[in-house]
Amino acid sequence: MCLAIPGLICEVRGQGLTREGRVRFGQIEKEVNLAFTPGAKEGDYVIVHVGCAISILDEAEAERVFSSLTEAGLLHHEVS
Repeated sequence: MCLAIPGLICEVRGQGLTREGRVRFGQIEKEVNLAFTPGAKEGDYVIVHVGCAISILDEAEAERVFSSLTEAGLLHHEVS
């Protein structure tokens, strides 16, 4: 079982295997490896697992995930 959560890319740096960026999860920003999502850019949502972005997610799907997490009581504040 994999636990991954969407986050919004705020900044991108580097290239190839050293590609990384700042990703916002609600009020928290974390450094995330973006090597597995070479097409991801600032403003995109990505699914992050163990500090690595594993796929790009459209905004509508990200909002559905945030809504589900809120309903389950796992998200207590606005994410955007």
